[in-house]
Amino acid sequence: MAGRASLVATLASLTVACGGPESAEAVAPSVQEPELAVQGEALSLGDLLGGGNGGSSSAPVGLALEVDNGKGVPIKVKAGQTFWVNQIDLRASITASKDEGVDGLRQNSDFLVIGWNGVRLADQEFVGLANADGTFTRRRFYRDAAWMKAPSLFTVEPVDALGLLTGAPVLLNIGTDDTRRTETDDFFIRRMRAIQWTRDCRSLTDCDGARAYEEEALVELRNAYAHAKKQTLTFNSRTVGLRLRWSLRPFAPYYIPVTQVSKPEYDYGFAIDIKPLTAPRKDGTYAPGSDVTFQMTLKDGKGKALHKPGRLPTYNEVAPPGAPGSPAGIQYYQAFFNPTTTYYRRKHQERMMMTQLIGPAQDIQPIRSIVDLEAFLDDSQDVQTIATPARDGVYAQFMTFPPANKLFGGAFFPTEGRWDAPVSDTWTYHLPADAKPGTYLVTAKARRAYMGEDRPASRTIEIQVGTKTHTDAVLTTGPCNTCHSKGGELSEVLHANDNRAACASCHAPLGFELEGPIFVRTHFIHSRSNRFDAPLEKCTSCHLKQETTQRTSKAACLSCHKSYPDSHVAKFGPIESMYVGGGRESFQQCTGSCHKTHPGSGF
Repeated sequence: MAGRASLVATLASLTVACGGPESAEAVAPSVQEPELAVQGEALSLGDLLGGGNGGSSSAPVGLALEVDNGKGVPIKVKAGQTFWVNQIDLRASITASKDEGVDGLRQNSDFLVIGWNGVRLADQEFVGLANADGTFTRRRFYRDAAWMKAPSLFTVEPVDALGLLTGAPVLLNIGTDDTRRTETDDFFIRRMRAIQWTRDCRSLTDCDGARAYEEEALVELRNAYAHAKKQTLTFNSRTVGLRLRWSLRPFAPYYIPVTQVSKPEYDYGFAIDIKPLTAPRKDGTYAPGSDVTFQMTLKDGKGKALHKPGRLPTYNEVAPPGAPGSPAGIQYYQAFFNPTTTYYRRKHQERMMMTQLIGPAQDIQPIRSIVDLEAFLDDSQDVQTIATPARDGVYAQFMTFPPANKLFGGAFFPTEGRWDAPVSDTWTYHLPADAKPGTYLVTAKARRAYMGEDRPASRTIEIQVGTKTHTDAVLTTGPCNTCHSKGGELSEVLHANDNRAACASCHAPLGFELEGPIFVRTHFIHSRSNRFDAPLEKCTSCHLKQETTQRTSKAACLSCHKSYPDSHVAKFGPIESMYVGGGRESFQQCTGSCHKTHPGSGF
């Protein structure tokens, strides 16, 4: 810790020329702090008189903070609760009527003077679905601006109505873009980038004449390391806000209003229970060809159900802007209103709730069959069949909450009331008549945002189909905990799911989101992250057997590689997708005779 203390002290003494990594953009202008006022629900008399932590003895909780265009998003918290900072999201945005890349952000935005030299276009991808007016949206992703690469710090200060400290500040080291230092960095995930959205392109290849642009800069910090969780904030009875200082703009702190609630209805924490309502046969197995109904219960950290048995909130109660929201913090898919992009933009805020069945375990593998939008909109079925043994070597189904025909149908047919439809906490999976015997995995995943805590959870149970003999998945990659540790474990990040066998069914390629499969996302994220420790060409860092690197397809290769030889362009076409290389053909195996080795693979 001595090294960390020294680094933090050094960084704290620097303001990067009093405002940014470029001397030409020196000092952030002074911004008048918002007026502070005591807010919200009354605290208990004992808390008001005591002036301490309200008598709370609860374990510390991860706190999520967000600032949008300089304005802190207000949060409610349990009175007297102790927190560590687990998530910081900053966003600055402008609109433009001409294509200027992201230059408008350096001229007129909340991030205008933090250092934009070196910014470059890194990737580009169109959204597969057309807009309501028939136009298309292009996304361009920018990296390497000085502020994105520079080391920096955040300070979080609890304050009273006069702006005076009510407790010790927390100092967080953000580290640098090019190196992951687990002993001194405070967050496992550190992503800083800029995005240009062009929302009125003529086609998926042509944006000539476009006039509807948005530029945004993003800071995403998530999953505090274990040592950072030891730095805690306690909100006493005088705390009405948090002052968030960033060392790249030290004289313009952000202010996040805080309302304390003395006796919230629910506790912190999040867990999911799944149970089969359909009884198995006398031997404890389910027969091929049978239907099995399951029920999911969402619970807080003390086991209290977050919803009434049989019913979840409707989509309109929870998700759209201005919706009342679930009092218990239940979340649904948000990307209709807050677009997400794998690696580059806020996938943690997508908040899809869904469940999957996959099996038998011994045959689990990536699914390459494409699930089209028509299946999502099919009113005759709530559950989608994703994979069949004959086609994919494994059987898989999934269902979203609300079911996809209501969730996505409500977006396409907004006058039909689909987002007001009741949402059940039960669903039924069908086991095919030719289901191969073995262990089948049933998983549910969801996200809860409640009283300042933004937390994922997942749960997997097993059922036996056709045999009492337990079977296991054979994983061909790992171990992930070489890097995913100390707070970045798979049980903490993403969907909080450390059972990698229980991923493939949800992560199938969708007709409107081809980058779904885990192998695509893993290649893409690790090839774009400068904080991945191993050489990218060294396949043995993750792959356990050489043959697992020999299934060649556009999706497998071009999810990591950004170019390929001219001979490949002539034969297979130009690279059109940063995720999978091309279109629907990207999952077909290119050849069985080439690419038997990968230079530098380690095999």
